[in-house]
Amino acid sequence: MAYHYTESGLDNVWLENGYTIHETPYGTGVSIQDTEGLHRVIGRWLVSLPKPLNGAEVRFLRLEMDTTQKNLAAFLGVEEQAVRRWEKARSKPVSNGPADRLLRALYIEYVDRKSDVYQMIQRLAELDQIEPTSGRFFETDKGWRQEGCAA
Repeated sequence: MAYHYTESGLDNVWLENGYTIHETPYGTGVSIQDTEGLHRVIGRWLVSLPKPLNGAEVRFLRLEMDTTQKNLAAFLGVEEQAVRRWEKARSKPVSNGPADRLLRALYIEYVDRKSDVYQMIQRLAELDQIEPTSGRFFETDKGWRQEGCAA
């Protein structure tokens, strides 16, 4: 008998094996072997589906990447409220196609530990959080220089 794995936050995930049901003083409990590996496979499955991600799937991927709604919004170049709306409307598809595609790519980068792209996106997200500043530059006999920059 398959186990309906609602603890994942997804309504459409069933486990054929890899789990143990046991009785506890508080009722029936379930232990899942290699939860991290299971979640990685679920995430890869989600990003491979030929349909827009829905809010529950966005939340699952965000939590698997261990990031906040605010940081995910910055990664995707959308308002934090957009991520909140997507996640709240669990079964509604994400309406922002570019954000959907970028989230899929970010997740694959994250699980594959290909840090170059992921680190670049993180840096871009950080830059979105920094207040704009003014750059001061001056020309020397050796060319243009940034003020306060030795060399």
